Amino acid sequence: MTTLLICLPLAAALIVWVLPMNPVSAGSLALLAALAEVGIWIQLLVRYDFAQGGLQFSDQHTWFSDLNVSYHVGVYGFSVWLVGLTVVVMAAAIAYGFWAGRERLRAYMGLMLFLNGAIVGVFVAQDLLLFYAFFEAILIPLYVLVGVWGGPGRMGATLKFILYTMAGSLLMLASIVVYGLSQHTFDLTQIGESSSQWIFLGFVAAFAIKAPLFPLHGWLPDAYRESSPEVAAVLSGVVSKAAAYGFLRIAVAKFPQPAHDFRAPILALAAIGLIYGSLLAFRAPDLRGVIAYSSLAQMGLITMGVFTVNDLGLDGSVLQMVNHGLVSATLFLLAGMVERRTLTGELGRLGGMARGRPALATVLLTTGVIALAVPLSSAFAGEFLILAGVFQRGWGWAVAGAVAIVLAAMYVLRLVSAVLHRDVGPAVSDSALDLRPAELGVTVPLLACLLALSVWPAAITQHSFRGDHGAADVAAQFK
Repeated sequence: MTTLLICLPLAAALIVWVLPMNPVSAGSLALLAALAEVGIWIQLLVRYDFAQGGLQFSDQHTWFSDLNVSYHVGVYGFSVWLVGLTVVVMAAAIAYGFWAGRERLRAYMGLMLFLNGAIVGVFVAQDLLLFYAFFEAILIPLYVLVGVWGGPGRMGATLKFILYTMAGSLLMLASIVVYGLSQHTFDLTQIGESSSQWIFLGFVAAFAIKAPLFPLHGWLPDAYRESSPEVAAVLSGVVSKAAAYGFLRIAVAKFPQPAHDFRAPILALAAIGLIYGSLLAFRAPDLRGVIAYSSLAQMGLITMGVFTVNDLGLDGSVLQMVNHGLVSATLFLLAGMVERRTLTGELGRLGGMARGRPALATVLLTTGVIALAVPLSSAFAGEFLILAGVFQRGWGWAVAGAVAIVLAAMYVLRLVSAVLHRDVGPAVSDSALDLRPAELGVTVPLLACLLALSVWPAAITQHSFRGDHGAADVAAQFK
């Protein structure tokens, strides 16, 4: 079943590219494959034994016997939720791209499906070289999706994105080779702990660029602004979580001593990014800028939760990965819908869109309220757990997190007010329609997932680690 989650979108991508389909047929097949992915994941979710925990639905075949490299995939409790986030967000992104009528739709849909398979592969790979292969495979479709279908500044954004991520990838490849050869295996379920600080820092640098974390976020604003809304949704909502997953699965689990030694500087950088990103989001002049910089802030918060390496922080970080993935994907898609109606994302030219557009107002306001982390929302549960976890490592970290949450309320309220309230902006025409049924079909399922998690956040927090003891599971390297 795990292999099927990888191969289904890759096979669908190949079919879309090879067969002479018209755009409608190509889009329909891509959407059908994406929805089938969701159905397969639901089966995996139902059949996964959370009481037992550990690695399940494992599939292993020898790849390079001389180096003990294998095709080894499987899922843990926390990776079940990240795979679910991936397939749900990718289905929404593919549906929106199909509805928006992207040019050269066959190529576009094939790349989106390829991206789907690569991201799922990252979350299920149990061999370091296989993990690296999927981690790098993500770059291939993103390079084309941003560089070909992006905005006027797409080439600069693409170049910056590739240069940053390739630099991190080379560091990670060197770390993987040294680590694997020193341990005589690349299998994550068999490889032992390492005390090497240099190998640890190589992994951390690669994941910090992909997330991104301060100060390695230089590629973020251009890439998020210039890509199409659905690609920005995937970048912010899902691709960034591959980095957070790497922190959890590799950095803190396989390098406990270096993770302890470097905890303070990593928490400091994450806290700076959390506050700095929130301030930039509050000052951003456009919709996508607010969402992009808020992603920088949220990835800082998630990283703080992971590096606390205690039960509260780890549970909160996994929940917040899913929360932020759904929230940011929904907001980027809504930003695209607003831009289609107004031909701009500049907040100063928007306003008054709540009048006569109840569906847009309801969806955006509800998503904003959850992003605000108001009590009884899933974001509140995730952020509270992370703050409780970092408080155990030092009250100063919790204060930084609390300050950033106040700033988050400021930029979210500013975004909602700039779009829905105030006087009608010069870019808002009376003829601009409310959300269409297809647009509701894309955003409402994402919002429904957030509301479901708000009702029952324990679905994730109590079902991510063996015995609901994240710290013990990490200490045991998830074995």
